Amino acid sequence: MDIEHTAGARIRAADTLLRVIIILSFFTGFPQPCFAAEIVTGVPHSDHLQSLRMIQAAVITVSDRCSRGEREDLSGPAVVRELEFQGFDVRAPIIVADEREAIEDALREAAKRARLVVTTGGTGIARRDVTPEATRAVCDRLLDGVAEVMRAAGREETPLAALGRGVCGTLGESGERTALLLNLPGNPAGAVTSLRAVAPLLGHALDMLAGKARHGGDEG
Repeated sequence: MDIEHTAGARIRAADTLLRVIIILSFFTGFPQPCFAAEIVTGVPHSDHLQSLRMIQAAVITVSDRCSRGEREDLSGPAVVRELEFQGFDVRAPIIVADEREAIEDALREAAKRARLVVTTGGTGIARRDVTPEATRAVCDRLLDGVAEVMRAAGREETPLAALGRGVCGTLGESGERTALLLNLPGNPAGAVTSLRAVAPLLGHALDMLAGKARHGGDEG
């Protein structure tokens, strides 16, 4: 029962409910009760309606062994499936080695075609874990609170999550050309847990970056 009360479970329930409501309203002519998502998740309904739109997302797996074909990439596909479940349009993940320059190039290239760029791997404290450094180098601004939410969710499953150094930030000037960059752990379960923890924030953050939304308390 505890899982049902997590943010990830609530937003998935809201998205499923909204899809059913939209389909039923189309065939029956009844108006859509826009407050449904807010009742289920506590997040304003407009954010969830926005999340139903197909926003392009890109996934980058950072791993030396996967890049050399020595190990199957499990984290990238797991993140792709979760993003698709949340309503994003995602292509197959690309794989790069744990090289800072290669990661920076991959992030910049992905941000040209996707509004959400998610990496998995390279966020620990080993010598070659340089994904956070590469992400900071290309970001215009960092969103420290998003990374804090992910680590807090991870600590509920393992105390080792506190060693994660993943960051979140923005890349691009403004409007539709601004991308949101998000570092997830390399472990498949940890990556999905972190992504679900911040799922309620992603749609609203992307809308704010595009100038389509603002904080509830903002005046102008």
